[in-house]
Amino acid sequence: MSFRIQPAPVARLNRCQLFGPGSRPAIFEKMAASDADVINLDLEDSVAPDDKASARANIIAAIGDIDWGEKTLSVRINGLDTPFWYRDVVDLMEQAGDRIDLIMIPKVGNAADIYAVDALVTAIERAKGRTKPLGFEVIIESAAGISRVEEIAAASPRMQAMSLGAADFAASMGMATTGIGGTQENYYMHREGERYWSDPWHWAQAAIVAACRTHGVLPVDGPFGDFSDDEGFRAQARRSATLGMVGKWAIHPKQVTLCNEIFTPSEEAVGEAREILEAMEEAKRRGEGATVYKGRLVDIASIKQAEVIVRQAEMIGM
Repeated sequence: MSFRIQPAPVARLNRCQLFGPGSRPAIFEKMAASDADVINLDLEDSVAPDDKASARANIIAAIGDIDWGEKTLSVRINGLDTPFWYRDVVDLMEQAGDRIDLIMIPKVGNAADIYAVDALVTAIERAKGRTKPLGFEVIIESAAGISRVEEIAAASPRMQAMSLGAADFAASMGMATTGIGGTQENYYMHREGERYWSDPWHWAQAAIVAACRTHGVLPVDGPFGDFSDDEGFRAQARRSATLGMVGKWAIHPKQVTLCNEIFTPSEEAVGEAREILEAMEEAKRRGEGATVYKGRLVDIASIKQAEVIVRQAEMIGM
Protein backbone atom coordinates (compact mmCIF):
# COMPACT_ATOMS: atom_id res chain seq x y z
CA MET A 1 0.00 0.00 0.00
CA SER A 2 1.39 3.38 -0.96
CA PHE A 3 1.98 5.80 1.88
CA ARG A 4 0.34 8.46 -0.27
CA ILE A 5 -3.28 8.79 0.83
CA GLN A 6 -5.87 8.72 -1.93
CA PRO A 7 -7.47 12.19 -1.92
CA ALA A 8 -11.22 12.54 -1.49
CA PRO A 9 -13.18 14.13 -4.34
CA VAL A 10 -15.33 17.20 -3.84
CA ALA A 11 -18.29 16.43 -1.57
CA ARG A 12 -21.36 17.15 -3.69
CA LEU A 13 -24.17 15.23 -5.32
CA ASN A 14 -23.53 14.25 -8.94
CA ARG A 15 -26.14 11.55 -9.62
CA CYS A 16 -27.51 13.23 -12.72
CA GLN A 17 -26.11 15.84 -15.10
CA LEU A 18 -28.86 17.29 -17.30
CA PHE A 19 -27.73 18.81 -20.60
CA GLY A 20 -29.45 21.50 -22.63
CA PRO A 21 -28.29 23.60 -25.60
CA GLY A 22 -27.56 27.26 -25.04
CA SER A 23 -29.50 28.02 -28.20
CA ARG A 24 -32.76 26.97 -26.50
CA PRO A 25 -33.22 29.37 -23.57
CA ALA A 26 -36.91 28.43 -23.33
CA ILE A 27 -35.95 25.17 -21.59
CA PHE A 28 -33.63 26.71 -18.98
CA GLU A 29 -36.37 27.25 -16.37
CA LYS A 30 -37.48 23.63 -16.75
CA MET A 31 -33.91 22.45 -16.30
CA ALA A 32 -33.60 24.52 -13.13
CA ALA A 33 -36.81 22.96 -11.79
CA SER A 34 -35.71 19.40 -12.58
CA ASP A 35 -34.39 16.83 -10.11
CA ALA A 36 -30.91 16.82 -11.67
CA ASP A 37 -28.01 17.52 -9.31
CA VAL A 38 -25.91 19.20 -12.02
CA ILE A 39 -27.07 21.39 -14.88
CA ASN A 40 -24.86 21.53 -17.99
CA LEU A 41 -25.68 24.41 -20.33
CA ASP A 42 -24.08 23.57 -23.65
CA LEU A 43 -22.11 25.71 -26.09
CA GLU A 44 -20.50 22.82 -27.96
CA ASP A 45 -21.98 19.99 -30.04
CA SER A 46 -25.66 20.85 -29.62
CA VAL A 47 -25.17 24.42 -30.90
CA ALA A 48 -24.68 25.21 -34.60
CA PRO A 49 -21.64 27.36 -35.50
CA ASP A 50 -23.78 30.34 -36.52
CA ASP A 51 -25.57 30.23 -33.15
CA LYS A 52 -22.50 30.12 -30.89
CA ALA A 53 -22.48 33.83 -30.01
CA SER A 54 -26.20 34.05 -29.29
CA ALA A 55 -26.12 30.82 -27.26
CA ARG A 56 -23.28 32.24 -25.18
CA ALA A 57 -25.29 35.40 -24.52
CA ASN A 58 -28.35 33.31 -23.60
CA ILE A 59 -26.36 31.34 -21.04
CA ILE A 60 -24.71 34.40 -19.51
CA ALA A 61 -28.11 36.03 -19.03
CA ALA A 62 -29.66 32.86 -17.61
CA ILE A 63 -26.88 32.31 -15.07
CA GLY A 64 -27.85 35.54 -13.34
CA ASP A 65 -31.58 35.66 -14.08
CA ILE A 66 -32.73 32.13 -13.22
CA ASP A 67 -32.92 30.66 -9.72
CA TRP A 68 -30.82 27.50 -9.98
CA GLY A 69 -31.31 26.65 -6.31
CA GLU A 70 -28.58 24.47 -4.87
CA LYS A 71 -27.75 22.78 -8.17
CA THR A 72 -24.20 22.68 -9.44
CA LEU A 73 -24.16 24.88 -12.55
CA SER A 74 -21.76 24.02 -15.37
CA VAL A 75 -21.22 25.29 -18.91
CA ARG A 76 -19.69 23.11 -21.60
CA ILE A 77 -17.38 25.29 -23.67
CA ASN A 78 -16.24 24.56 -27.21
CA GLY A 79 -13.19 22.43 -27.88
CA LEU A 80 -9.68 23.86 -27.91
CA ASP A 81 -9.43 23.03 -31.63
CA THR A 82 -12.12 25.61 -32.43
CA PRO A 83 -12.06 29.43 -32.66
CA PHE A 84 -14.86 29.67 -30.09
CA TRP A 85 -13.46 28.37 -26.82
CA TYR A 86 -11.42 31.36 -25.66
CA ARG A 87 -14.37 33.71 -26.08
CA ASP A 88 -16.57 31.21 -24.19
CA VAL A 89 -14.18 31.37 -21.24
CA VAL A 90 -13.58 35.13 -21.33
CA ASP A 91 -17.23 36.12 -21.63
CA LEU A 92 -18.44 33.62 -19.04
CA MET A 93 -15.78 34.64 -16.53
CA GLU A 94 -16.15 38.37 -17.07
CA GLN A 95 -19.93 38.63 -17.46
CA ALA A 96 -21.66 35.71 -15.74
CA GLY A 97 -20.82 36.46 -12.13
CA ASP A 98 -19.99 33.97 -9.38
CA ARG A 99 -23.04 31.70 -9.76
CA ILE A 100 -21.31 29.51 -12.33
CA ASP A 101 -19.58 26.61 -10.57
CA LEU A 102 -17.84 24.67 -13.35
CA ILE A 103 -16.84 24.71 -16.96
CA MET A 104 -16.78 21.46 -18.88
CA ILE A 105 -13.85 21.08 -21.27
CA PRO A 106 -14.58 18.68 -24.15
CA LYS A 107 -12.22 16.49 -26.18
CA VAL A 108 -9.32 16.78 -23.75
CA GLY A 109 -6.25 15.00 -25.12
CA ASN A 110 -3.54 15.76 -22.56
CA ALA A 111 -2.65 17.74 -19.46
CA ALA A 112 -1.51 20.70 -21.56
CA ASP A 113 -5.11 21.25 -22.67
CA ILE A 114 -6.12 21.70 -19.04
CA TYR A 115 -3.12 23.94 -18.42
CA ALA A 116 -4.14 26.26 -21.26
CA VAL A 117 -7.67 26.74 -19.93
CA ASP A 118 -6.43 26.99 -16.35
CA ALA A 119 -4.01 29.79 -17.24
CA LEU A 120 -6.76 31.82 -18.90
CA VAL A 121 -9.26 31.20 -16.10
CA THR A 122 -6.72 32.10 -13.40
CA ALA A 123 -5.77 35.36 -15.11
CA ILE A 124 -9.42 36.43 -15.39
CA GLU A 125 -10.18 35.44 -11.79
CA ARG A 126 -7.33 37.60 -10.57
CA ALA A 127 -8.27 40.51 -12.81
CA LYS A 128 -11.93 40.39 -11.75
CA GLY A 129 -11.24 39.69 -8.07
CA ARG A 130 -13.31 36.52 -8.18
CA THR A 131 -13.19 34.82 -4.76
CA LYS A 132 -14.96 31.58 -5.72
CA PRO A 133 -12.55 29.41 -7.75
CA LEU A 134 -14.03 27.94 -10.89
CA GLY A 135 -13.95 24.14 -11.11
CA PHE A 136 -13.27 22.00 -14.18
CA GLU A 137 -14.93 18.87 -15.49
CA VAL A 138 -13.63 17.20 -18.63
CA ILE A 139 -14.71 14.71 -21.27
CA ILE A 140 -12.43 11.98 -22.59
CA GLU A 141 -13.36 11.62 -26.26
CA SER A 142 -10.27 10.40 -28.09
CA ALA A 143 -7.56 7.77 -28.24
CA ALA A 144 -5.12 10.43 -27.03
CA GLY A 145 -7.33 11.29 -24.06
CA ILE A 146 -7.78 7.72 -22.83
CA SER A 147 -4.04 7.10 -23.28
CA ARG A 148 -3.27 10.05 -21.00
CA VAL A 149 -6.22 9.81 -18.67
CA GLU A 150 -4.18 9.82 -15.46
CA GLU A 151 -2.14 12.91 -16.35
CA ILE A 152 -5.38 14.67 -17.26
CA ALA A 153 -6.96 13.76 -13.91
CA ALA A 154 -3.91 15.22 -12.13
CA ALA A 155 -3.54 18.29 -14.37
CA SER A 156 -5.08 20.96 -12.12
CA PRO A 157 -6.45 21.45 -8.61
CA ARG A 158 -9.57 22.75 -10.37
CA MET A 159 -10.37 19.25 -11.64
CA GLN A 160 -13.64 17.94 -10.18
CA ALA A 161 -15.18 15.43 -12.61
CA MET A 162 -14.42 13.36 -15.70
CA SER A 163 -16.69 11.56 -18.19
CA LEU A 164 -16.38 9.39 -21.28
CA GLY A 165 -17.87 10.87 -24.45
CA ALA A 166 -18.79 7.65 -26.23
CA ALA A 167 -19.60 8.94 -29.73
CA ASP A 168 -16.46 10.96 -30.41
CA PHE A 169 -14.41 8.35 -28.57
CA ALA A 170 -15.73 5.62 -30.85
CA ALA A 171 -14.90 7.71 -33.92
CA SER A 172 -11.38 8.44 -32.68
CA MET A 173 -10.77 4.76 -31.96
CA GLY A 174 -12.14 3.68 -35.35
CA MET A 175 -14.81 1.57 -33.65
CA ALA A 176 -17.33 0.02 -36.02
CA THR A 177 -20.40 1.48 -34.33
CA THR A 178 -22.67 4.50 -34.46
CA GLY A 179 -24.16 3.82 -31.01
CA ILE A 180 -23.73 6.18 -28.08
CA GLY A 181 -23.20 3.95 -25.05
CA GLY A 182 -24.73 0.59 -24.29
CA THR A 183 -23.99 -2.80 -25.79
CA GLN A 184 -23.37 -3.00 -29.53
CA GLU A 185 -24.89 -5.57 -31.87
CA ASN A 186 -21.60 -7.02 -33.16
CA TYR A 187 -19.71 -6.86 -29.85
CA TYR A 188 -20.62 -10.32 -28.59
CA MET A 189 -19.28 -13.77 -27.74
CA HIS A 190 -20.84 -17.02 -28.90
CA ARG A 191 -21.27 -20.24 -26.96
CA GLU A 192 -23.47 -23.28 -27.49
CA GLY A 193 -25.69 -21.49 -29.96
CA GLU A 194 -26.24 -18.48 -27.69
CA ARG A 195 -24.95 -14.93 -28.07
CA TYR A 196 -23.67 -12.96 -25.09
CA TRP A 197 -23.41 -9.19 -25.48
CA SER A 198 -20.66 -7.51 -23.51
CA ASP A 199 -19.77 -3.88 -22.89
CA PRO A 200 -17.30 -2.25 -25.34
CA TRP A 201 -16.96 0.82 -23.11
CA HIS A 202 -16.06 -1.10 -19.95
CA TRP A 203 -12.27 -0.88 -20.23
CA ALA A 204 -12.31 2.86 -20.94
CA GLN A 205 -14.69 3.53 -18.05
CA ALA A 206 -12.52 1.45 -15.70
CA ALA A 207 -9.46 3.47 -16.75
CA ILE A 208 -11.33 6.70 -16.03
CA VAL A 209 -12.50 5.48 -12.62
CA ALA A 210 -8.96 4.44 -11.64
CA ALA A 211 -7.46 7.77 -12.71
CA CYS A 212 -10.21 9.75 -10.99
CA ARG A 213 -10.01 7.84 -7.72
CA THR A 214 -6.22 8.18 -7.71
CA HIS A 215 -6.43 11.96 -7.93
CA GLY A 216 -9.65 12.88 -6.10
CA VAL A 217 -11.86 13.48 -9.15
CA LEU A 218 -15.48 12.34 -9.57
CA PRO A 219 -15.92 9.70 -12.32
CA VAL A 220 -19.23 10.26 -14.13
CA ASP A 221 -20.85 8.07 -16.79
CA GLY A 222 -21.50 9.91 -20.05
CA PRO A 223 -24.47 9.85 -22.45
CA PHE A 224 -26.77 7.04 -23.48
CA GLY A 225 -28.07 8.02 -26.89
CA ASP A 226 -31.26 5.96 -27.23
CA PHE A 227 -33.61 7.81 -24.88
CA SER A 228 -36.46 5.47 -25.89
CA ASP A 229 -34.63 2.51 -24.28
CA ASP A 230 -35.09 2.84 -20.52
CA GLU A 231 -33.87 -0.67 -19.74
CA GLY A 232 -30.74 -0.16 -21.82
CA PHE A 233 -30.09 3.06 -19.92
CA ARG A 234 -30.61 1.31 -16.59
CA ALA A 235 -28.27 -1.52 -17.57
CA GLN A 236 -25.44 0.82 -18.50
CA ALA A 237 -25.99 2.99 -15.42
CA ARG A 238 -25.92 -0.02 -13.11
CA ARG A 239 -22.69 -1.27 -14.68
CA SER A 240 -21.15 2.17 -14.27
CA ALA A 241 -22.26 2.45 -10.65
CA THR A 242 -20.78 -0.97 -9.93
CA LEU A 243 -17.48 0.18 -11.47
CA GLY A 244 -17.38 3.16 -9.11
CA MET A 245 -18.94 5.99 -11.09
CA VAL A 246 -21.06 8.41 -9.08
CA GLY A 247 -23.62 9.47 -11.68
CA LYS A 248 -24.59 9.76 -15.32
CA TRP A 249 -25.55 12.28 -17.99
CA ALA A 250 -29.15 12.89 -19.01
CA ILE A 251 -29.54 14.12 -22.58
CA HIS A 252 -33.33 13.98 -22.34
CA PRO A 253 -35.49 15.06 -19.36
CA LYS A 254 -36.94 11.53 -18.96
CA GLN A 255 -33.45 10.22 -18.17
CA VAL A 256 -33.20 12.33 -15.00
CA THR A 257 -35.50 10.01 -13.06
CA LEU A 258 -33.55 6.99 -14.29
CA CYS A 259 -30.23 8.52 -13.19
CA ASN A 260 -31.50 9.28 -9.71
CA GLU A 261 -33.08 5.83 -9.45
CA ILE A 262 -29.78 4.05 -10.12
CA PHE A 263 -27.37 6.34 -8.31
CA THR A 264 -29.42 6.83 -5.14
CA PRO A 265 -28.65 4.05 -2.66
CA SER A 266 -31.70 2.10 -1.54
CA GLU A 267 -32.95 2.39 2.02
CA GLU A 268 -31.98 -1.25 2.45
CA ALA A 269 -28.41 -0.60 1.29
CA VAL A 270 -28.09 2.44 3.56
CA GLY A 271 -29.47 0.50 6.53
CA GLU A 272 -27.06 -2.37 5.93
CA ALA A 273 -24.12 0.03 5.59
CA ARG A 274 -24.96 1.62 8.93
CA GLU A 275 -25.28 -1.80 10.53
CA ILE A 276 -21.85 -2.78 9.19
CA LEU A 277 -20.34 0.37 10.70
CA GLU A 278 -22.00 -0.43 14.04
CA ALA A 279 -20.77 -4.04 13.90
CA MET A 280 -17.23 -2.88 13.24
CA GLU A 281 -17.40 -0.39 16.10
CA GLU A 282 -18.41 -3.23 18.39
CA ALA A 283 -15.54 -5.35 17.04
CA LYS A 284 -13.13 -2.49 17.68
CA ARG A 285 -14.28 -2.25 21.29
CA ARG A 286 -13.46 -5.96 21.61
CA GLY A 287 -10.02 -5.34 20.14
CA GLU A 288 -10.84 -7.17 16.90
CA GLY A 289 -10.07 -6.01 13.35
CA ALA A 290 -12.85 -8.01 11.73
CA THR A 291 -16.22 -9.51 12.53
CA VAL A 292 -19.05 -11.47 10.98
CA TYR A 293 -22.13 -9.70 9.63
CA LYS A 294 -25.04 -11.75 8.24
CA GLY A 295 -22.78 -14.71 7.70
CA ARG A 296 -20.00 -12.88 5.87
CA LEU A 297 -16.67 -11.44 6.95
CA VAL A 298 -16.41 -7.66 7.28
CA ASP A 299 -13.21 -5.77 8.07
CA ILE A 300 -11.50 -2.39 7.62
CA ALA A 301 -12.16 -2.44 3.88
CA SER A 302 -15.83 -3.02 4.61
CA ILE A 303 -15.88 0.15 6.69
CA LYS A 304 -14.64 2.19 3.74
CA GLN A 305 -17.28 0.70 1.45
CA ALA A 306 -20.05 1.32 3.97
CA GLU A 307 -18.90 4.89 4.60
CA VAL A 308 -19.24 5.71 0.90
CA ILE A 309 -22.90 4.65 0.95
CA VAL A 310 -23.69 6.46 4.19
CA ARG A 311 -22.03 9.70 3.01
CA GLN A 312 -24.03 9.57 -0.21
CA ALA A 313 -27.25 9.05 1.76
CA GLU A 314 -26.45 11.96 4.05
CA MET A 315 -25.85 14.33 1.13
CA ILE A 316 -29.17 13.29 -0.39
CA GLY A 317 -30.87 13.72 2.99
CA MET A 318 -32.05 10.13 3.37
